[in-house]
Amino acid sequence: MKELAGRLTALDPDAGAAVRVIGYFDRLAESRAGLEALVRGAAVLAGCAARLVDAERRVRVRVEADGTRRDSASPPDPAWPSAALTPGGASALWLERTAQAAPSVVDAVILERAAGAVRLVLDRTRGRVPADDPELVETLLDATAPEAARLHAARRLGLGPATRARVVAPLDGPPRVVAAPRETTGTSGPRPVSDSDPQTAPDGLCPQPPHSDAELPAGRVGIGPAVPVLDLPRSWAAARTALRFTADGTAQDPGHRIVHADELGGIALLAGLVAPGAEPPADVHDVEAAAANAPWLLATLNAVATTTSLRAAAIEINVHHSTLQDRLTHAESLLGWPVRTPQGRLRLQLALTMRHLARP
Repeated sequence: MKELAGRLTALDPDAGAAVRVIGYFDRLAESRAGLEALVRGAAVLAGCAARLVDAERRVRVRVEADGTRRDSASPPDPAWPSAALTPGGASALWLERTAQAAPSVVDAVILERAAGAVRLVLDRTRGRVPADDPELVETLLDATAPEAARLHAARRLGLGPATRARVVAPLDGPPRVVAAPRETTGTSGPRPVSDSDPQTAPDGLCPQPPHSDAELPAGRVGIGPAVPVLDLPRSWAAARTALRFTADGTAQDPGHRIVHADELGGIALLAGLVAPGAEPPADVHDVEAAAANAPWLLATLNAVATTTSLRAAAIEINVHHSTLQDRLTHAESLLGWPVRTPQGRLRLQLALTMRHLARP
């Protein structure tokens, strides 16, 4: 191979460099090199940062041109040259070339050979299990399953034993397990680990960045607390409790569509007092009866219960402050109790919360 590369270099420098690239990655593959070594080889040979992103198997590896690993949660630039790990798949190996750089034959060979070697490593070490395989997730969230079985399911889902994760419980659809960002404790308390933090799990496994609302399932969603993987059944139970506090976010069902269990605090205790489908408390009956007489009432009461002042409530529902006062006078006559006093506002908040909890 060296002799062939030397002869080709004399005729065509790019062809000679391409042959050397092929030989380099063949040697790495024969030695069963890991993901980081393969991505490092691509970065050093290309002279620019290389990045491996396999969201399905929760793998992210980024290496600078000097061989230093520096992962990043930011999405790759579509303009960068890349090679998909599977035909038409989203997972790929990228070279962080600027848009001004001309396409290179050598870059194409680097990507093709490195991606092929990466694919073999991933199939060998992670298999082809989807990140949200329903059977594995079910095992992971089953508190009665043996610990060994749950740890095995976690590994197949790309979660290491020390990884902290949380459960996302949508109203419709199966639960999802999402890795939580690592935290370290210092004098200023917990902080998220930065993209350049060297504490990355072996073989390219990185916790996912915090989810955004756009990444969550549509509709009502409850989110459990971040816990070690063996405690995920507890996060699953908390996520289902949080789901009961959610609302559709419409005029007839106002409230938060997404609720985090670890933000409920003592309010979560109400879930144990109001059973789904059971006869709701009298205050809930009063709210339902009042809403039947005034279509605007539920949205108005929710704004009063969830904002810091009546002026803020008026802005929330886009009415004049005097209009809100008139509405509340009418609402109080229908309900039979005040909602503008501290005690009445607390009663209103509890009634609206129990209204959600009493749903079948």
